[in-house]
Amino acid sequence: MKLYTLLLLVVFVGGTPVFAQSKKSANPPAQGFDLAGSDPKAIQLADQVMQAMGGRKAWDNTHIIAWNFFGVRKLVWDKWSGDVRVDNLRDDQTVILNINNNQGRVFRNGKEITEPDSIAKYVKQGKSAWINDSYWLFMPFKLKDSGVTLKYLGDDATKDGKPADVIQLTFKNVGNTPDNKYKVWVDKQSHLVTQWAHYTKFTDEQPRFTLPWADYQRHGDILLSGERGDRDITDIMVFSGLPGEVFSDFTRTDFSRYPQAK
Repeated sequence: MKLYTLLLLVVFVGGTPVFAQSKKSANPPAQGFDLAGSDPKAIQLADQVMQAMGGRKAWDNTHIIAWNFFGVRKLVWDKWSGDVRVDNLRDDQTVILNINNNQGRVFRNGKEITEPDSIAKYVKQGKSAWINDSYWLFMPFKLKDSGVTLKYLGDDATKDGKPADVIQLTFKNVGNTPDNKYKVWVDKQSHLVTQWAHYTKFTDEQPRFTLPWADYQRHGDILLSGERGDRDITDIMVFSGLPGEVFSDFTRTDFSRYPQAK
């Protein structure tokens, strides 16, 4: 695998030197990423994480991903079109939506809902589920997303004693919970995320939880981790394509029938 060197350009804002990352980088930041407020060391670690997970090109080329979130919901996400399917595994509710235009359809209590206000309500809930559930699975690919500020906190060992570098993530006016804060442990040898801590508010001193990221498996051209201690993400599958009915028919699909991406 080709190694890419992080390219940093020094620019001056208000007389203060800050680092701006070249858009020719192998892992350019999303528009709105807080480049000026982020530490160069933290940005470098984020790029190493992306490379260890398979690389930015592999992530961008990944088409459709399905997963089971804690046995509560099963989701399918077409990264290219923005189509998402959310099946509630504890009842018959299914929401099919597009996260780019917030349009969708809802099946609930044995029938399709047709009342506009109810559709809007459940589509909003479906999108919120996707925001939450996808972050639990794809966070390492999203370290340089819009609204994110990265700070390097230094060295620390994970709960299992492995040496790591620690990055702090805070957010500016993005997502459903912009007051959240995360600490992310990046293994010094593998450059994979091996632990995270979640703080409900960025001012909190104690985390709400600290959980491992373990059992990385290759799916298509990327690595994904499903083990979160006692909270596992299962049935992770990556597809190069699926029938259109997955995002149009409320009948639940047996995804094991379809070949996964190699």
